[in-house]
Amino acid sequence: MSNLLLTPIEYLKGVGPNRGELLRKELGIHKYRDLINLYPNRYIDRTRYYKINELQNNATEVQIIGKIINIKTVEFAKGRKRLVATFVDDTGQMELVWFQGQKWIRESLKLNEISVIFGKCTSFNGAYNMAHPEIEALSEHEQSLRSAMQPVYPSTETLTNRGISNRVINKLMQQLFLETQTLFTETLPDYLMQELQLIPKKSALFNIHFPKSGEALAKAQFRLKFEELFFIQLQLITKNLVQKHKIKGHPFTKVGDNFNNFYQNHLPFELTGAQKRVIKEIRTDMGSNAQMNRLLQGDVGSGKTIVAFMSMLLALDNGFQACLMAPTEILANQHFIGLSELANELNINIKILTGSTKTSARKIIHEELENGSLHLLIGTHALLEDKVKFQNLGLAVIDEQHRFGVEQRSKLWKKNTIPPHVLVMTATPIPRTLAMSLYGDLDISVIDELPPGRKPIQTVHRFDSNRLKVWKFIRDEIVLGRQIYIVYPLIQESAKMDFKDLMDGYESVSRDFPLPDYAISILHGKMKPADKDAEMKRFSDGKTNIMVATTVIEVGVNVPNASVMIIESAERFGLSQLHQLRGRVGRGADQSYCILMTSHKLSSDSKTRMETMVSTNDGFEIAEVDLKLRGPGNLMGTQQSGVLNLQIADLVRDRDILALAREKAIKILTADATLQKPEHATLRAVYIDLTKNKNIWNYIS
Repeated sequence: MSNLLLTPIEYLKGVGPNRGELLRKELGIHKYRDLINLYPNRYIDRTRYYKINELQNNATEVQIIGKIINIKTVEFAKGRKRLVATFVDDTGQMELVWFQGQKWIRESLKLNEISVIFGKCTSFNGAYNMAHPEIEALSEHEQSLRSAMQPVYPSTETLTNRGISNRVINKLMQQLFLETQTLFTETLPDYLMQELQLIPKKSALFNIHFPKSGEALAKAQFRLKFEELFFIQLQLITKNLVQKHKIKGHPFTKVGDNFNNFYQNHLPFELTGAQKRVIKEIRTDMGSNAQMNRLLQGDVGSGKTIVAFMSMLLALDNGFQACLMAPTEILANQHFIGLSELANELNINIKILTGSTKTSARKIIHEELENGSLHLLIGTHALLEDKVKFQNLGLAVIDEQHRFGVEQRSKLWKKNTIPPHVLVMTATPIPRTLAMSLYGDLDISVIDELPPGRKPIQTVHRFDSNRLKVWKFIRDEIVLGRQIYIVYPLIQESAKMDFKDLMDGYESVSRDFPLPDYAISILHGKMKPADKDAEMKRFSDGKTNIMVATTVIEVGVNVPNASVMIIESAERFGLSQLHQLRGRVGRGADQSYCILMTSHKLSSDSKTRMETMVSTNDGFEIAEVDLKLRGPGNLMGTQQSGVLNLQIADLVRDRDILALAREKAIKILTADATLQKPEHATLRAVYIDLTKNKNIWNYIS
C-alpha cells in the first residue's frame, strides 16, 4: 500500500486541523485510506432538474437551477432566529431556510449568481421551501467529477451543524481521487478476478464513489463486498489451520473406565443419532495432536449437557481435569446439579465455584485443583481469576459463548502450558451466515434432533381480549397436576410504556388464582440470589402451581412438570428470546403449550415474529427470520453489538457472496496454506498488512 494513503486526513486540501478533528471524532477517519473506505449509504439520481412550478409536496430530493435575490434573518420564537433566502427561476419563487450555522452560511451565499440547489421541499401555505439545501454555482456544478448517481455518505448531526455537509464530503472525495488516483494496487490474484469476472480494485473504488451508471455501481459493489468478506474468511480459516498445526493439544488416546462405565451402565436415556455423531466428532478432535476448538450448537433441550459430560469423562480417562464455565450463577448451579446427578455412580470429585462461594470452600477448591484431586469444576467468570490454578486442565467447556468475549476464552487457555481443548456450547441457534463469520475459526457441530419421547410444543397467539379463555385453560392444566410459567417483560412501571409490569401482573394473577386452591411463586432480577433459589426450589418441588417471572428464567431453568409458558406482551420480546423462553417447557413427557399474549396493536415486525413462533419450533429457521428482522449486530446480544464491523458488505443481504468468499478462501488455503505460491504474492502482502494494521478482532467484537 502506498504511503500516501497513510497520510493524516488534515493534510488533504479542504480539510485542515479543525475539520480533521471532526472527521476523526465523528466518523473515525484518521487517514486518506479511511476516507476512501467511507462508502455511500445510498445514491440519488441527479440527472433531472426541476422547475419551481413542477414541485410536489413529497419527501423526494430535487435539484433546481435558479438564483438567490434576497436574504434576511427572521425571528420565529422567543430569541430564536432563522435565515431565509428567496430563490427564483423563470417559473416562480420559493424560500430557502437555515436554522443552524447561520453566520457561516450567510457569508457564503451570493446574490444573483446562477446556482444549483438540492434538497427536500415542503409546502407551507401554498408556498414551497427547502431547509438546509446544498448550493453550488452552476459553473462549478458542471465541472465537478459528478456522476448521474449521486452518493449520500454516512453523517452525524454534529457534522451537519458544523457545515460538513454531504456536498463537502463529496468534494473532499474528489480531491482525494485527484491526489491518489494511480496508487490503488490490486489485492486479489489475477486468476480469481478472471474466474469471478471481478472489476479491478481501482475502478471499483472510483465507481463506488462516482458511478457512471447503475450497472457500473453494481459491479463495484460486488467486487468490494467480495473482497471484504474474502479477507475476513481468509483470516478466520488461517487461524483455524494454525490452531490445528501449531497449537499442540493433549492427545486423548484412551477411552477408559469412566467413559465406558457411564456409557454402558448409567446413561439416563438412549442417545440420539445426532448426539452420537457429535461425540464421535469431539473424540476425533481430542484424539489428534491438535487443540480442539469446536462450537456445539443445539436447540433448547436437545441434550448438549450430556455430550459435554461425556467429553469431560474422556479428559478424566486420560488423566486430565475439566471445567465448565457458564454466564450466570443460576445456570452454573443448574449445570452443577445436573452433572452431579450424572456423576453420582462414578467416583468423581465435582465442585462449583461462583461469586457467592464462601472463602472456606474456595480454599479447599484451590488446593484440590492444584493437587489434582478435584476432577470437574463448574463455575461462572470466577473460574478466570488468577488464583484458580489447575494441575492439568485438559478440556474447557464454555456455555452460551455469546455472553463471553474472545479474550475470556483465551484467559482459560493460559491456565495450562499446553492449552486445553475447547468446547463452546450455545442454545442460541446461529444462522449459517453468521456462524461462518463469527465462529469461522471454530469447527461446528450441530445436534439437530430432540431426544425420543419429547412432544413438539404447541404454540398459539392470543390477544388480551381472550384472557378469560386462557385462564380457564390454565385451571384445567393445574387440575391435571401441571405447572405454569407466566413471563412479563418489565419489573417496574415505565413512564413511556403501558405494559403490564410484573408486580401488577402478580397481583392480578393472585386475585384470579387465590389461596388456598393455588400457590404462586415470583422471580425477578432484583431479588437476592438466596431468595431466587428458594422461590425456584418451591416451584421445582411442586409446592407452587404458577411461576410469575421476568426473563430471568430464559436460560437453563429445568422443571419437567411445567407444561405451559404464557408470555405477556410478547410483542416486546425478540424472536430468539421468545424461542428460549418457550424452551423452558416441553421437558417432560406431557404435551406442552406456549401462549403468546399481545395487544391488538402490532407492528408488521411483531406480526412476523408471532407468525414465525406459531409456525415453527426449529431454532435455526427462527434465527434466520431474526437475522432478517434485526440484523447481525443485535442478534448476538449486547456484548457483541459490533458483531461484524463491515464497511460495505451486509451479512443478511450478501449471504451468497459470503458463501462464495468462504468457499474460495478454503480452496486457496487448502492448496497453499502459507500463501507461498508466486500467484499468491499479492494476497500474502495484503494479508500481512491486514493482520498488522487491522486484526480480524477489530471486525469481530
